[in-house]
Amino acid sequence: MNKLVNDNLHETRNNLVKEITLLSDAQFNSKLDMNKWSIAQICHHLVLVEEASIKAIAWGLKEIDRTQKERKKVQLVLLDRTKKMKAPKIVEPDIEPFEVQQIIDLLNDSRQKLMIFLNTIEDKSILVEKSVKHPAFGELPLDQWIEQIYVHEQRHIEQIKEVKLHLDARH
Repeated sequence: MNKLVNDNLHETRNNLVKEITLLSDAQFNSKLDMNKWSIAQICHHLVLVEEASIKAIAWGLKEIDRTQKERKKVQLVLLDRTKKMKAPKIVEPDIEPFEVQQIIDLLNDSRQKLMIFLNTIEDKSILVEKSVKHPAFGELPLDQWIEQIYVHEQRHIEQIKEVKLHLDARH
């Protein structure tokens, strides 16, 4: 895996953990309204997306089709928070409360699984050649599936910052 992607995965995850580490469990699970996710749920969603992405990439690697698929503007789409996206059921977070440390452990586990999995791919060039259908992008090259993990996380870090501001304003 190239260094830039690795650095982006690492830096984004560190930023996420920094945002949540000092929260109390009450703040972590507090919802601004019934239709919005708590910070804990946002983080659980990120764990589920990372795990689902590993499965999708693994599935894509088994595909025989090697026709070059169109590159998508992952950053433009995901970082535009004016456009709301509905999470597919498979990556919707649990409604039960979480502890901050519990989520940090889940985040660490899913990231470790991702890195171990990516390290098993001997020929990384295959990631550009093969693709799998993504719920938001359609056919997405496998290397862009990796990119969307940290870009999607950056999107939600901004959401977490907003929730924290609203939580602070309430107290």
